[in-house]
Amino acid sequence: MIRLSNVSKTYGSGPSAVSALKNVDLHVPHGSIHGVIGLSGAGKSTLIRCVNMLERPSAGRVEVDGQDLTALPNDRLNQARHRIGMIFQHFNLLASRTVYRNVALPLELMHMKSAAIRERVEPLLELVGLTDKADQYPAQLSGGQKQRVAIARALASRPKVLLCDEATSALDPQTTRSILELLQDINRKLGLTILLITHEMEVVKSICHRVGLISDGELVEEADVGDFFTAPATRLGREFLNAFLQLEPPKGLIDRLEETPGPRTHPVVRLAFRGDAVSTPLISRLARESGVDVSILQAKVESIQDRTLGLMIAELIGTADKTDEALAYLERHDLHVEVLGHVQRDA
Repeated sequence: MIRLSNVSKTYGSGPSAVSALKNVDLHVPHGSIHGVIGLSGAGKSTLIRCVNMLERPSAGRVEVDGQDLTALPNDRLNQARHRIGMIFQHFNLLASRTVYRNVALPLELMHMKSAAIRERVEPLLELVGLTDKADQYPAQLSGGQKQRVAIARALASRPKVLLCDEATSALDPQTTRSILELLQDINRKLGLTILLITHEMEVVKSICHRVGLISDGELVEEADVGDFFTAPATRLGREFLNAFLQLEPPKGLIDRLEETPGPRTHPVVRLAFRGDAVSTPLISRLARESGVDVSILQAKVESIQDRTLGLMIAELIGTADKTDEALAYLERHDLHVEVLGHVQRDA
């Protein structure tokens, strides 16, 4: 449905040129919800604005529903944009228009007749739960209600794709949850393909099917959400995940970690349990069968949509041979095992 091929975007020229995107390849299948995360300035907003050509790429192709937008003249590009809805962090509603007329605006610009507009707008207001707010103005609405108006407006032209630019960043946690539930509902009912950018891991965890990680204009990692939360492939991915899960060794232990094992050290590991491993007593079996003592420093269970993920940080205390056997045992049982470092054993 959405395909970016070798897309780059450069601002300026010569020594002062800034590369906002660098050879990005991205595929978002029909009907999926795809998130892109990254730090501020990583290129997220530029990426999503290239999808609807609000920013024209310096190089590469942007295809939506099989149509190469980068090859279209302006008049045909404007027509193609009707199939791409977009919502923003700050709603971008017109203060002088009622809720109904804000939603109707793109249809008026398409020169639709009033009766046809009403047939389109009223079901949308019902879909987003704002039928009783049709005659109110944006100043009379809460932040969540404003975003619901913006969503209804984005859907007015019956797009096949919805782009979300930090759509929940200005909302409180409870309102964020309600907006995410609405987007999920729209995705299911309308089969709408959704591409969203965010710096909030909770958004990705809640509704996305896949996630991409962007850094310095490059898409450095992409995975199914369950796989990303279990075992991110890059250091930046692990930093995002650890900050979200707040699963790090105690500060005093971090200061003592050594990169390579020594004659009297034992490993500190981060473990991720998936599927049946979450409910299997692997750690007690490990201690009993290997003769290694397991000191659990932190542990938690997370629900990632329809998956359950167990996470643990632990010390494996024993001889080098025994701890090697313990690590091999854990890996054989389909755990993701990351050795964070080694610490000196107590005398």
